[in-house]
Amino acid sequence: MPHDHHSHAHHHHHHIDPDAGDARVAIAIAVNLFLTLAQIVGGVVSGSMALIADAIHNLSDAISLVIAFGARKIARRPRDGAMTFGYGRAEVVAAMVNYTTLVVISVYLFAEGVSRLFNPPEIAGWTVVIIAGIALIVDLVTAALTWALSKDSLNIRAAFLHNLADAATSVAVIVGGVVILLWDWRLIDPILTILISLYILWHALSEVRPVIRILMLGAPDGTRAGEVANAMAGVAGGEDVHHVHLWQIDEHRTSVEAHVVIAGEPSDVLGNVKLLLRERFGIAHSTLEVEAPGAGCAGEAPGFQPLA
Repeated sequence: MPHDHHSHAHHHHHHIDPDAGDARVAIAIAVNLFLTLAQIVGGVVSGSMALIADAIHNLSDAISLVIAFGARKIARRPRDGAMTFGYGRAEVVAAMVNYTTLVVISVYLFAEGVSRLFNPPEIAGWTVVIIAGIALIVDLVTAALTWALSKDSLNIRAAFLHNLADAATSVAVIVGGVVILLWDWRLIDPILTILISLYILWHALSEVRPVIRILMLGAPDGTRAGEVANAMAGVAGGEDVHHVHLWQIDEHRTSVEAHVVIAGEPSDVLGNVKLLLRERFGIAHSTLEVEAPGAGCAGEAPGFQPLA
């Protein structure tokens, strides 16, 4: 039985072929690494901690993109004896890693901002503002390179948010620097830092939920096992459906397994059940165990009834 007829069930909106996508991510990595170097040099020359901090952010961007890039490559490997579901979840794992580091970064930024409230920073002239401006442009370029991909991939989305967070920090450095240079109001920098850290934290926590859901073998968002079970039980000839498990193999593929009690001719009923799963729920990967009425575990395992 061919095993990839189901892998394209949900790819309605793929405009970018995988290799072009990889190339974009690779360019984004190169741009970020180049910028990191430039900023470290600038930071050392101007004695600005802000710049060196920004360089470290860009390095973290590059690293998050490297992780995303690697996961994309791994996810496309064909399934084998060791990974019978294929490698698609590599992207989910990478997204989890990237969101976790984003949460850590935002907590760190928050702490940094609070400590600076009590000890406002000295800012060294316009250099910092100008270089942060360049950083912002690079972040926007990276975001532009990965934006189209991020709509279709949890993995790239996590890296994309790293970049957005970074662009926001660059904006803070620019605004803070200008305000300090013009009006010498030193508190602007820590205030902006705190606001941005909260913003990043909020984003990361809301985006990580679907990732955790997949890793926890949860049902796809908006679909409940009870619904699917009732629909399956409604197929003519099917008497009862129990022991229903519904989970996402990866972002684009959902799998269901169930015990189906069948009175009629099994092949017809199973064909109809599979058709229903595919058409109504978009589930093309199903494993069904057939039981005759009164046989098997029917009626003896109420604990397995699907939760509606």
